[in-house]
Amino acid sequence: MARVDYYNDPNPPKANSIAVAVSAFIQDDEDRILMIRRTDNDLYAIPGGQLELGETLAQAAVREVREETGIECEITDVIGLYSNPNHVIAYDDGEVRQEFSICFRASPVGGEETTSSETREVLWVSPAQVRDLNVHPSINLRIQHALENSPKTWFS
Repeated sequence: MARVDYYNDPNPPKANSIAVAVSAFIQDDEDRILMIRRTDNDLYAIPGGQLELGETLAQAAVREVREETGIECEITDVIGLYSNPNHVIAYDDGEVRQEFSICFRASPVGGEETTSSETREVLWVSPAQVRDLNVHPSINLRIQHALENSPKTWFS
């Protein structure tokens, strides 16, 4: 399903739903960041997706990382809570979702990089290389917050 993100757009479509989403910021021993290239909007992002019934937020993040990248991880911290009403995501089925996402910090513990139906590409990039990728501003914000290594949890 295709999607279009509206971020601080003066004329976005009106949100008609909200769903709990999670994402995971993961760095390897070389401080490279695990990134994906999404199939639904062709943008680069950190792995993530929607919470499913019967799982915790942390379980959802671990599952989404595994499904989208092939990498196994463990959750170590919370980076931030992102619920900006000025960020809505329009899907081609008519759903227009207000952003609501919890971003976790995680450590890789195994697995092997592999793409999925949701990912065109799985890659490890240095923080400096992120600038060269087409990354949505909301994901850049999560990466920026993660790289600051602040002891506080971010809210937006």
